[in-house]
Amino acid sequence: MNRYLAFSSYIDGDHPAVASQARILAAGCTSEEEVVQNCFEFVRDKIKHSWDFKLNPVTCRASDVLIHGTGYCYAKSHLLAALLRSNGIPTGLCYQRLSVGMEGPPFCLHGLNAVYLKNHGWYRIDARGNKPGVDARFTPPFERLAFPVLAEQERNLPEIWEEPLPLVINALLAYSSVQEVAENLPDIELISVQ
Repeated sequence: MNRYLAFSSYIDGDHPAVASQARILAAGCTSEEEVVQNCFEFVRDKIKHSWDFKLNPVTCRASDVLIHGTGYCYAKSHLLAALLRSNGIPTGLCYQRLSVGMEGPPFCLHGLNAVYLKNHGWYRIDARGNKPGVDARFTPPFERLAFPVLAEQERNLPEIWEEPLPLVINALLAYSSVQEVAENLPDIELISVQ
């Protein structure tokens, strides 16, 4: 589990602002699940989704997401991982492949987290931010994610990554506005199994 507790360039839970916020969110908690819920709800509700609110700058590093109060789903997942790891809770990064529209191409990756809960094992949480039609919650053992997988080419990708995918980092660092990111959302090709 150590790799899911490690800090890095983008999951910088050792940044003073992130570490301080992690301590604040854990203060007074009597269980691991209470810490996770506080961190999850803070990122979901207090950090604005860049596209929903049309907010610049484009953020990637967890500390930048916290300082600027905004991020795409990917960046918000980096902050949630940093807060939870700072509190000693193993946390990874997960992705879904979803349609950008209602169904069919184009597709893009959507970033979320998996947290290891002692009573439940790996459990996915999605702090992207609620809005009409999106109601993600922390309700273990039942997962309540922001988006269901509906179309044939959509997927819940099974991997739990300790670090953000390079194509996600590239998308967040290559463009200077939320509009440019929206026009160049990262995607992957699905491998067909015959």
